[in-house]
Amino acid sequence: MLTKKQRELLLFINDRIKETGVSPSFDEMKEALDLASKSGIHRLITALEERGFLRRLAHRARALEVLKLPESAVPQPVGRTPFRPSVVEGNGGARKAAPVARPINIPVMGKIAAGTAIDAIEHETHRVAAPDDGFDPDTHYALEVQGESMINAGILDGDIVILKKTEMAQSGDIVVALINDETATLKRFRKKGGSIALEAANPAFGTQIFGPDHVKIQGKLVALVRRYQ
Repeated sequence: MLTKKQRELLLFINDRIKETGVSPSFDEMKEALDLASKSGIHRLITALEERGFLRRLAHRARALEVLKLPESAVPQPVGRTPFRPSVVEGNGGARKAAPVARPINIPVMGKIAAGTAIDAIEHETHRVAAPDDGFDPDTHYALEVQGESMINAGILDGDIVILKKTEMAQSGDIVVALINDETATLKRFRKKGGSIALEAANPAFGTQIFGPDHVKIQGKLVALVRRYQ
């Protein structure tokens, strides 16, 4: 995008070349743009060269070639009008395009690590924007990951995981599991016969095996938000 002065200079040079066949002098350009010195013209020409709008022709005085014009300055071909999108209502009328929808914010319910006390993730601390509009704050919630027990699943310390509220999980799902109604953990869920295994994704952490009555599913991982600092 060109500045106002860059655009004015480019159009002035283009018009003068069309009229006379040669580019204007630096004095003429300075006067046309009401600048105090020629150094300002030099800077504008250099900027237009760098952006691909102008080219200086070597070994010729006052030789500038206009390579292209700003899109808004290019005349439309005869018989065509610029395309201006609009939203058509059911009655055939047109109205302005609808504004961009606001992002959906999902409540962050605290931090989760291996063996987080359940009361630590029962209260909203802040909100995070969902990746797209397929999320509902009434059926989803988020937690901030603390620790490295799931790093081999691509879940790093400080990541925000978004979970869909559910009490059901399939073997292989990453879930928030409530153990003995006391502590919650983010692990991969596996069914092992009549038992439930909660697997870490880091060899430094072991797999925990529980009877089915000792584990309740609190949510299933559906998205991850990562901030880069």
